[in-house]
Amino acid sequence: MRLRVAALLSIVVCGLTVGLMSPAMAGEDDINVKGALVDTRTEPPKAVPGVSISVETKDGSPLASGVSDAEGKFSIALPGTPDELLGEKIIVKLDTKTLPKGTRLTEQKKTSRTVTIKTNFDITIGYRIGPATDNSRPLWEKVTERAINGVFIGLLLAMAALGLSLVFGTTGLTNFAHGELVTFGALAAFALQQWGWSFWPAAAVAIIASGLFGYANDKLLWKPLRNRGTGLIAMMIVSIGLAIFLRNVYQYLFGADNQQYSGVPSAAPWKIGVIDIRPKEFYVAVVCVVILILVSLAVQQTRLGKATRAVSDNAALAASSGIDVDRVIITIWIFGGALAGVGGIMWGVINGFDYQVGFKILLLVFAAVTLGGLGTIWGTMIGSVLVGLLIELSSLVIAPELKYVSALVVLILVLLIRPQGLLGRADRIG
Repeated sequence: MRLRVAALLSIVVCGLTVGLMSPAMAGEDDINVKGALVDTRTEPPKAVPGVSISVETKDGSPLASGVSDAEGKFSIALPGTPDELLGEKIIVKLDTKTLPKGTRLTEQKKTSRTVTIKTNFDITIGYRIGPATDNSRPLWEKVTERAINGVFIGLLLAMAALGLSLVFGTTGLTNFAHGELVTFGALAAFALQQWGWSFWPAAAVAIIASGLFGYANDKLLWKPLRNRGTGLIAMMIVSIGLAIFLRNVYQYLFGADNQQYSGVPSAAPWKIGVIDIRPKEFYVAVVCVVILILVSLAVQQTRLGKATRAVSDNAALAASSGIDVDRVIITIWIFGGALAGVGGIMWGVINGFDYQVGFKILLLVFAAVTLGGLGTIWGTMIGSVLVGLLIELSSLVIAPELKYVSALVVLILVLLIRPQGLLGRADRIG
């Protein structure tokens, strides 16, 4: 019963959290047309500055304009309050004459975008510069390439999701602030690099700091709540408040810009037959696999691992058998925080990061944990890889912008058909 309630509430509240926190930088008065221009012919993609973008009304009257900066980014504030702009239709145009010599849009005929303002969200507009995607490739090539990318994404999700699964298994807490543990690791490594550290030492210290941050979470908040007998639903709501608080602290300290780590080399893709594999993604995948194997062995073979499984099965029986349940839970919080930190750093190496990187992947993490089975680490690993494969392969039949929606579909279907997940056990009711 606990699995059904916690999992069902997690998807409902996650949806509400996304709806409440997404509007334009919550607190700003303007609606901005934002985006970035990059030339995809290079690896990594090169920023394209100095390109003019204009915004017009539906009848062609000028509304606002801007120019991409040195990082290829543009942000154009629309005149008027959000209430005045709701329902208005605008046209965003890119002036191809201002493109640098030798560059051109991938979709040369799509220089304008028509958008109807339905919310007070900032409006993101994308223009791809570089060669067009070759849609004439055989289907098996596309499937193979997407499957490889899906495995890479699944391994990253597994790193981010293991801590959430371990904490749920030992305490029953559905922790919506887990995404902020992921973000903490990414930002801690970035902060150390800002102080002059090279990447690998910064990453190692950031992982240790993430473990200590997980310990502080339990020591200062969750353990006192457990000792007071606070219910799981109340604790889940507290985790939502903690997530919002930490996300705002991160934004205040680090800003809202997307960041990249320095000192991480980007080599040319490896050509394996007709498949391109980026070395950086491959090495990150190897690191993830090694850590996942070590975690599996630790849970299976060590005394702490056996104690963790005992507490997860029945905390009261474990305590009566002489196991220090509080010590096990604190240790799990330390290791869960460290694993979340590793996930945030590895995700940042591949995709970049900002102050809400953990929040952005939280739905995928919940989908992976729920699919595999709440509280089971092997189920979490399998579920993460399956979710990664699903979101990549689904982009073959649906728009790439909608591929993450497939994770939500999986989450709903699992809750309806098999709430305990693939490897989870069904709780007896009554």
